Amino acid sequence: MRQYFQKMTPIGKALSASESKQAEANALEISKVDQEIAAALETRKKAGIPAEVVHKRGEKTAWERIDHLVDPGTFLSLDSLFDPEFNQEGTTGVVTGLAQISGRYAVVIASDNKVLAGAWIPGQREHVFRAQDMAERLRVPLVWVLNCSGVKLTEQEKVYAGRRSGGRTFFRHAELAEKGIPVIVGMYGTNPAGGGYHAISPAIIFAHERSNMAVGGGGIVSGMSPKGFFDLEGAETLIGATRKFKEVPPGGVGIHHDKTGFMRQVFDTEEGVLQAVRKCMAGMPQYDPSTFRVAEPAEPLYSPEELNYLVPFNQKRTYSIEQVLARLFDASEHMEYRPDYGPEVYCGVARIDGFPMGVIANRHGFLGKDYPGYAKGKYLGIGGKLYREGLIKMNEMVMFCGRDKIPMIWFQDTSGIDVGDIAESAELLGLGQSLIYSIEDSHLPMLCVVLRKGTAAAHYIMGGPQATRNNAFTLGVGTTEIYVMHGETAAVASFARRLVKEKDSGKPLEPVIETMNALVKQYYDQSRPIYCAKAGLVDEIVPMKKIRDYFVAFARSCYQNPDTICPQHQMLLPRSIKG
Repeated sequence: MRQYFQKMTPIGKALSASESKQAEANALEISKVDQEIAAALETRKKAGIPAEVVHKRGEKTAWERIDHLVDPGTFLSLDSLFDPEFNQEGTTGVVTGLAQISGRYAVVIASDNKVLAGAWIPGQREHVFRAQDMAERLRVPLVWVLNCSGVKLTEQEKVYAGRRSGGRTFFRHAELAEKGIPVIVGMYGTNPAGGGYHAISPAIIFAHERSNMAVGGGGIVSGMSPKGFFDLEGAETLIGATRKFKEVPPGGVGIHHDKTGFMRQVFDTEEGVLQAVRKCMAGMPQYDPSTFRVAEPAEPLYSPEELNYLVPFNQKRTYSIEQVLARLFDASEHMEYRPDYGPEVYCGVARIDGFPMGVIANRHGFLGKDYPGYAKGKYLGIGGKLYREGLIKMNEMVMFCGRDKIPMIWFQDTSGIDVGDIAESAELLGLGQSLIYSIEDSHLPMLCVVLRKGTAAAHYIMGGPQATRNNAFTLGVGTTEIYVMHGETAAVASFARRLVKEKDSGKPLEPVIETMNALVKQYYDQSRPIYCAKAGLVDEIVPMKKIRDYFVAFARSCYQNPDTICPQHQMLLPRSIKG
């Protein structure tokens, strides 16, 4: 396939000195947001007890364990600010990300032992689900660095029971194993109850000599009272039992290595456990990259550092998506699919780290006086909005990528789908749902970048996180905004009739206007990048210059051990582009 993939069309151009100068203020605005996010991340890492206290116990922190486990420089945080319950601890109690371990990609989950000794707290189950789903989408191993003291009992009702409770994570481990996705655990500390099932539900268990896993911890075993209440006699009995189980907690190495054999190996150092995980990962299935690469990896011709100058902080300004893509694609080359059709969206094939990747992105700016054709001049098409041709083109692109087994990257900066009777007559509602069907039917791993606006149903249908069979993870950046509609639009939709009513009755309009402005501010505050990360609307907010790092990790993960393969010489998408 050299004729298709090694002689691709150049995309983008270098920034001139004057363009860089004019965009300095824009870059500064984005860098301010990046600094806010960096500060929030640092605060998150400091949650719980100081690292020095952990060290005095002879333990490493979760972050230190991760650093020792993964190949240097490969850990990419995901959901690092995720905190959907907005916990008083300021965290969900786990750290997750995508990294190479012994040259193979894996999804990593580490218990944050600085926070309640890694206990289950509200929001943690959803955090774990997200990591488990990612491992399934990418078909890479799931690696636990486990140190879970059970459940925060004072908030057990938010953790324990229900269809999407903490217990479902153990069923998800079984599902992953059924699909041939290994789940490996390196275990530390005391792991009772839910922590015990986290320890036993993986397929392979490596343990530290001071670790344990059990159905119940010492506090549970010793805390049962036959009287149904506690008195002084019961308290003394409880004290004695607690001291006993503190010295030798149930389910230790003497049980689960020496007797049950559940623990595959036991080590007397923290490093020993992590090295065992690394050795195990070295034996995991992995295709040689040359099986799927269509060219040698190549850096973009233009620096990703320039993206802050190219993507406007002001949501109402237009820009060239081609200039953005040119700073992310290998060698700044691509093949565009149907460039003369559906101008509101870019569809094409590019190389990321030498691997073929399908790409779909919103375009901005004026789309031409005769577009969309179905409007017959009654209104003009504007970039960011989706029309009939764009929806058809995206459907076709997804179906071709699905047929050729090419993973996909989506760039969202959309104000939604065209609305009104004219749009309904043009079948846009059905075409949007058809795109959802096409995505689900593709069985492809996908990555979504919300470059600026993720709005309304367009956020769903353009590879958003709602595509749970496909979406591996979603990235946001310093210019990201996500809402069902812009705050000003929401205020009009909510209060326009109220304004008419107040006007007709002779009442002052100022109170309604004040309420409208408050709603605009609320929408703005709840669509900012940090809020999007905490609420889980995206999986990570990253500096724009780091986007390609995530692309490379995504591409390598997708092609590490895919479940289905299309031989390169049988691909149709590049041939359909060339004609």
